[in-house]
Amino acid sequence: MRNPGNRGVSNIFQPIHDNDAHQDDDQQPINIEQLVAQLRETADKLLRDHANRGDVKLLSTALKELRYAFKIFAPYRHRRKVTVFGSARLPPTDPAYQQAVEFSRRMAESGFMVITGAASGIMEAGHVGAGRENSIGVNILLPFEQDANPVIAGDTKLMHLKYFFTRKLLFVKESDAIALFPGGFGTQDEGFEVLTLVQTGKSHLFPIVMVDEPGGDYWKQWHKYIEEVLLPRRLISPADLALYRVTDSADEAVQEILTFYRVYHSMRYVKGDLVLRLQRELTPALLDRLRHEFADIVEAGTMLQTNALPAEANDTHLANLPRLRFRFDRRSLGRLRMLIDTINREA
Repeated sequence: MRNPGNRGVSNIFQPIHDNDAHQDDDQQPINIEQLVAQLRETADKLLRDHANRGDVKLLSTALKELRYAFKIFAPYRHRRKVTVFGSARLPPTDPAYQQAVEFSRRMAESGFMVITGAASGIMEAGHVGAGRENSIGVNILLPFEQDANPVIAGDTKLMHLKYFFTRKLLFVKESDAIALFPGGFGTQDEGFEVLTLVQTGKSHLFPIVMVDEPGGDYWKQWHKYIEEVLLPRRLISPADLALYRVTDSADEAVQEILTFYRVYHSMRYVKGDLVLRLQRELTPALLDRLRHEFADIVEAGTMLQTNALPAEANDTHLANLPRLRFRFDRRSLGRLRMLIDTINREA
């Protein structure tokens, strides 16, 4: 993995997440009151449909969990966040635990908050490194007791959820980066789900980094499986390898994330076009190069550098950022990541 050096990251404390980022703005936006009315209408239809009690209870619990979680996250929407995944079984003496502490400490120093599942092992290490003030916990209620780690226990930023699917949604929705450390079935599940969501465009694009302990081979062996089994059988595309990085260096893991936001800021779809918000304008020479090198992901027309579009009027905090607009094919997410890497490296 490349080490781009410490170039820093700007605008860490600007509002980050645009919940409409993956919806086209072809129609007039629906306000919050109208959306809540739609929720009520949907709930009423459950009675009309004679839905059984178990199904209604599931929907009710999931809605309550998400509403509460959104409330907890709301005061911190101006902060970038990294989610740390990994085994709950690793003790503080394990090198992977210590690596997670160092990584999270460095991310907190760079202005990020650290989200974990709030339990022991790597999750605890993430909070130890970040410190209580910069930690958020999304714990899961299990048949066997899973206590929150002592760093986040009792904190107002700790939430307890019943369902894995609501918990996993929050990990992705609220994060600007994902760091995976060694773990078991759960870590593998979380890693593959994050990759799937990014690969299919169901999530905003963000850096995904697999972090081994120094000299470790957990993720190197995983990457070997990807390259030697999935890729030769054409179960993934070569460009999909650009969606993640593998390293055994905390410094490289941190720089991978910071460099992703060096020039790139965020994205949004407007009237079928993908709009990339950037920290600075591209030179004419770089724009021409991007048009040539990434013409394969442009469905029609060409790449244009623009100012904020009328459909983005609600994003007043991003009004001054230049945009790169084009008709993305919505399939080549690996290539899109390569485009963003090129912008961050060359702009």
